[in-house]
Amino acid sequence: MSRPSTDGSPIPASGAWREGDHPGWRQFETVCSDRCFALEGGGILDEITVAYETWGTLDASASNAVLLCHALTGDAHAAGPSGPGQPTDGWWDPVVGPGKALDTDRYFVVCVNVLGGCQGTTGPASPHPEDRKPYGSRFPVVSTRDIVRTQAMLADRLGVQKWLSVIGGSMGGMQALEWAVMFPERVASMVSIASTAAASPLQIGWSEVGRLAIVNDPAWNGGDYYDQADGEGPTDGLMLARRIAQIHYRSDDSLEDRFSRATVDKMDRFNLWDRFQVESYLDYHGQKLARRFDANSYLLLNKVMDLHDVGRGRGGREAALARITCPTLIASIGSDMLYTPRQQVELRELISAGGAPLEYAEIDSIHGHDGFLIEFDQVGPMLDEFVSGIAKER
Repeated sequence: MSRPSTDGSPIPASGAWREGDHPGWRQFETVCSDRCFALEGGGILDEITVAYETWGTLDASASNAVLLCHALTGDAHAAGPSGPGQPTDGWWDPVVGPGKALDTDRYFVVCVNVLGGCQGTTGPASPHPEDRKPYGSRFPVVSTRDIVRTQAMLADRLGVQKWLSVIGGSMGGMQALEWAVMFPERVASMVSIASTAAASPLQIGWSEVGRLAIVNDPAWNGGDYYDQADGEGPTDGLMLARRIAQIHYRSDDSLEDRFSRATVDKMDRFNLWDRFQVESYLDYHGQKLARRFDANSYLLLNKVMDLHDVGRGRGGREAALARITCPTLIASIGSDMLYTPRQQVELRELISAGGAPLEYAEIDSIHGHDGFLIEFDQVGPMLDEFVSGIAKER
């Protein structure tokens, strides 16, 4: 079945960036080519290229570098407009730039597409070094720690031995935490927003439902679908996974405020597929993601989040978080029903118990988990005050 997009054209089998596509604002660095990269879960990658973007200039002492870590369906394009090779505006554009909260006249800001992603960093859609065909089903499972190790390799090549701050929300917050635990000597400060020390059963349950939506699409073909024509890839499954996620990314108050019971169709005579406005909204977001993302990367990164547990192999969460020595900002979103404030309070208590200086903030938003991507008038000043304070102390 041909699967149309919102503009009526067929959706590509994968929305991944591929070699030969316009690079947009991406820069590329091969961080591993002459030796194997052993993954935490037992897999091996012989070659890793990372795609990243930078804003601002690294100062002479290399002391003004800030690392932004993106969430599940984000990428390295944290700031700037859409354009050739880059289908969306920067996901934190109101926060990053000259004169903004993360002022690129002061800071050298870096954002890296994660390992296993689909926007230029080695992932399932990338060419396998043996036959140059997409990895597809051959790509191994990765973890947050694997992602952070590749970011550390890039930092070495950029000449950044210590980040002024490592900042992220949701899956990005997991990376920020791992940076502070794995490389405490390389992190001057850390910010984790709407994240957790370990994925909860609720999060894992929602993740599984989304993954099943993809693998039960017959067009998924076990993960090997990259040679399929436009309109013939596993986009039905990916769109369904996104619809499911979009519901728990928002809150009841947010959806009620925006849609209530407004309808798209008249509904004067009942029809099974007449739509409410909220259904149209979910359809839109499903199709929008399918055009710019990859089903295999969605599966892989979704699993990265489920596997996240800072205490794994380290004697538990308390022992792991005691490794954090840098000033830390933990932020919650009061209406977040996916990464609930309880989890950030746990982080606050465990990190504080280890002796690290810690600040805690709550973002006042009706928008649920997505609040850190919406409430820029709160997120921006919060980051500005925290990072500026760290910079003054160095």
